[in-house]
Amino acid sequence: MGQNLSAWEHLEKLVWYDVLLVATVLILARLLILGMQWQLRRLAERVRPRWRLTVLHIVTIARLLIRVAAIAVIVPLLVEPTFRNILVLGAGLTLVLAYTLKDYGSSFVAGLVTVLENTYQPGDWIKVDGHYGEVKAIAGRAVHLLTADDDEVIIPHSRLWSTSILNSSSGNRSVLCIASFYLHPDHDASEVREKLMEVAASSSYRRPDSPVSVSAMEKPWGTHYRLKAYVRESREQFLFITDLTIRGKDALRHMNIRFAQAPYAETEAS
Repeated sequence: MGQNLSAWEHLEKLVWYDVLLVATVLILARLLILGMQWQLRRLAERVRPRWRLTVLHIVTIARLLIRVAAIAVIVPLLVEPTFRNILVLGAGLTLVLAYTLKDYGSSFVAGLVTVLENTYQPGDWIKVDGHYGEVKAIAGRAVHLLTADDDEVIIPHSRLWSTSILNSSSGNRSVLCIASFYLHPDHDASEVREKLMEVAASSSYRRPDSPVSVSAMEKPWGTHYRLKAYVRESREQFLFITDLTIRGKDALRHMNIRFAQAPYAETEAS
């Protein structure tokens, strides 16, 4: 009887030891991820601009590798690493993900696909379900976007399966910016086009040696111009559009060109 009790106490101590060891590994992995993210994000702000997105992309890869390493350490602590045990464990996890955590499993797999296919990465500007913002982090379940209004939007990776994702930068520092102008139809369109191109070419936010173009479309209420140019840094895109709009309107006023009036637009809408 005493031997049986002693064996049970030994087994109980062994179980609690394993639990504490697993908890220690998880805590260390979490601390390592937080420290790695902090260091790499600081580094991304210090390196040359062309390396910023590359450093931010390393954050996602490093976080995934740390999690995989933590799992690789934990599994042998809980299960004897034989082929049969690993097969049973894999089958059990598959059933759990398929039935109990169906949505989470779908998001997790979609997150892996996102990282491996590089669908988007930290620093990219993407639009999902009407939300447009900069990718700040790619977590295990969701992507975190920061919008121009400083709102954080958390979107599950599972949206990858059912919706279109617009990626404006795709790993590049620059994005195409568009400033719209609505003018009265009675004007010299060639002069307006040349003036708007001069406005964009002279902007300090424009990426050097990048093309500038203007498209025009006639509407019942007037002419719609779209001034297109690439910004120097994607984070400055809204400053660039504001600069184009303000200086473009000022240049058009100096040309004595009238802008389209609200009644014309209301007539079209009705």
